Amino acid sequence: MTLRLWSNDLVDGARLPDAQVFDGMGYTGGNLSPHLAWAGEPEGTKSFVVTCYDPDAPTGSGWWHWIVSDLPAAVHELPAGAGSGAAPLPVPAVQSRTDFGFSHFGGAAPPRGEVHRYVFTVHAVDVESLGADTEASGALVGFLTNAHRLARASLTTTWGG
Repeated sequence: MTLRLWSNDLVDGARLPDAQVFDGMGYTGGNLSPHLAWAGEPEGTKSFVVTCYDPDAPTGSGWWHWIVSDLPAAVHELPAGAGSGAAPLPVPAVQSRTDFGFSHFGGAAPPRGEVHRYVFTVHAVDVESLGADTEASGALVGFLTNAHRLARASLTTTWGG
């Protein structure tokens, strides 16, 4: 089987809905994490990691918008708002610190006039816990995820202009 990712809120290659745009810093979006669902993980999967990353941010290292680790292997869906406090995350999932400096979903907020990509990814990993906490950086969670990844699937959206 091949790991697949889909969403009721996002369309791969399409513009990100305003519900997933940041609310603040001059933006008036919903700052709501999208619905995500996945299936087809390989044998040996013990948990999942979900991330949202902007590779186009003018930082030299991109921008982490959402980082959730330790999603149990039996979980195959996150409802809209699960990363924003509007819906619960499954226990013992951990949201780590984004590049906004907080540990929950942060929507699209590219510099004015620029269009950026937002890559939502589910990673199947071979450990029940990465050992990352709410203060772990995106780089650290990325390193741990890559060390344990069995498979991944992504949806890429764009926003800005």
